[in-house]
Amino acid sequence: VTLVESGGGLAQPGGSLTLSCAASGFTFATSDITWVRQVPGERPKWFASAIRRGQTFVTGPAPGRFAISRDNTKSMLYLQMDMLKTEDTTTEFCARGNTIAATSSTGERGQGSRVTVSS
Repeated sequence: VTLVESGGGLAQPGGSLTLSCAASGFTFATSDITWVRQVPGERPKWFASAIRRGQTFVTGPAPGRFAISRDNTKSMLYLQMDMLKTEDTTTEFCARGNTIAATSSTGERGQGSRVTVSS
């Protein structure tokens, strides 16, 4: 299983970023995929999930500002982040599985993409 995030970087408050996650090594189309964020010293927390049946779920800071989508033909997961706030500064990880699997200690996650929101 390989998950590679990209698209992070520096954005101003109120700005936007689009994260991408390239997946390989498993059948993407039949897998749930989740975005999680982790602050050093804390457990990872999920905030957006796209299940294999096509439904998407967002929670925490995401509703109304973030949108998750997937392209099964390309084995890609996306996260559109709008109206960014300074508290969105964190490292975002793409994880295989539902919200429980994605945040477990043995969860399969990528290396992360750093998002920094600052003026």
